[in-house]
Amino acid sequence: MWHQPPNDSRTLYNRGMNQSSTMTARSSERVVVGLSGGVDSAVAALLLRDAGYDVQGLFMSNWEEDDGYCTTAQDYQDARSVAAELGIVLHRVNFSDQYRHQVFAHFLAEYRSGRTPNPDVLCNREIKFGLCLDYTLRLGARLFATGHYARLATLDDGPGLYQARDAAKDQSYFLHAVVRQRYARVLFPLGELHKEQVRELARTAGLPVHDKPDSTGICFIGERPFADFLGRYVQAIPGPIEALDGRVLGQHRGLPFYTLGQRAGLAIGGARGFAQEPWYVAHKDGARNALTVVQRHEQHRLEADAVATGPLNWLCAARVGSFEASVKLRYRQPGQPASVSVRADGSAWIEFQTPQRAATPGQSAVFYQHGRCLGGGVVEQVRLRAGYKLSATAHNDASMASMANSSHLSPPVPDIIPHF
Repeated sequence: MWHQPPNDSRTLYNRGMNQSSTMTARSSERVVVGLSGGVDSAVAALLLRDAGYDVQGLFMSNWEEDDGYCTTAQDYQDARSVAAELGIVLHRVNFSDQYRHQVFAHFLAEYRSGRTPNPDVLCNREIKFGLCLDYTLRLGARLFATGHYARLATLDDGPGLYQARDAAKDQSYFLHAVVRQRYARVLFPLGELHKEQVRELARTAGLPVHDKPDSTGICFIGERPFADFLGRYVQAIPGPIEALDGRVLGQHRGLPFYTLGQRAGLAIGGARGFAQEPWYVAHKDGARNALTVVQRHEQHRLEADAVATGPLNWLCAARVGSFEASVKLRYRQPGQPASVSVRADGSAWIEFQTPQRAATPGQSAVFYQHGRCLGGGVVEQVRLRAGYKLSATAHNDASMASMANSSHLSPPVPDIIPHF
């Protein structure tokens, strides 16, 4: 049963913002706030300080590369300015080695295998709510807070994670893989606020980052060209770009540099004998090192009616059998009605009511019911809609056999986009 996260009567910050929160300090209880140098974490610290907590800041360095794109140095200076304005202590910790081993190495391995990973999900589990949360104990705190847009509730069987009030900023998708009990020591002060309210609180309080632009993209890449960055670590092996009928349209740079559904960067516009329409990546054939593309009128060939995940992380009591849920395959995607079948090995088979475009191995399938994030897992295999088969390979057949034999809940899978 779903429980609405309770609202405490304590006012978050009485400057014309009529918001409430579950935050209630007990005898100046110490809380460490992850200060990133941005406006969200700054306001999280502001709200906690004014709620009566003994607030200390922690700036975390995860990437060290002085190449003009890494913003760590400036972010640290911004965090220092925020801490000074709030009158709180700021600590600094360097997790760059751990990040390279626990997040970045996995990121590269996934791309080299032809998949498209989401490193922010792994960073939250391993670093922010793993190492960083543990580090708060050294600082004499029991609680750790961040500027994430999400809500937490204390339920009868443990903490529950809910979507933020601001649907456009909700980050629960990226938080689904964190070990559930970790959330018993976490606060998300911004969960009840909208972004424009957060900026107004920062401006009114005179915080120096009130108008700082939001960071975008993967944290260690920043604003640099993604393909150029990936090319420093992943070997580029060119191969053919093919239409569905096998005609060669051009040459790709290397399969790891493309993802399903991608439109930009194909450089095959105006191919002779084809309509004047954009092209989209439909399939990556690792055995032949070939990239299959389709045009706009053929995009239905990118649609999948089912996916299979790896092991699930539950943020509720572990489910068994089948249940209905709203499932997101991408962060910006609205939840999609689906039937989730939990398999004996702890993975899941998910069938969608409406076909999904460009479901991608390596991304996450995250489950929701009535605003509560139940957990999720990494997409391992994708079943295309019946009748829209792309070029099959021996690897496809092996994937199908493995999938069909893994559990009685796994139906036959005729068309698979494998994770080579």
